Amino acid sequence: MRIIFVAFSVLLISILGIIYFKPEYNSAFEADQQCHYEISNFYMEKANLGCDHDLETRQWILYSIEDTSLPANVIKRFSY
Repeated sequence: MRIIFVAFSVLLISILGIIYFKPEYNSAFEADQQCHYEISNFYMEKANLGCDHDLETRQWILYSIEDTSLPANVIKRFSY
C-alpha cells in the first residue's frame, strides 16, 4: 500500500511540475512579438522600455531603464 502511495505521489508531482514549468510560447518569435505588442499597447506612457533576448534562459525580457547608471528593471518575462 505504501509503494502505491509513493508512486502516485511521484506521478502527481511530476505532472504538476511539467504544467508549472511549461513555457508560455512555442518559439522565440512568438515571445518577441508578445513583448513588443505589450510595449505598444500597455506601456505607451513609458519611454525607456525595451525587449531583449536571453539565450541562456530561453526568454524575452521586457525591461525599463530609468537611469543609465543603474541596472534595468525587469517588468515581464516571456519564456519559450
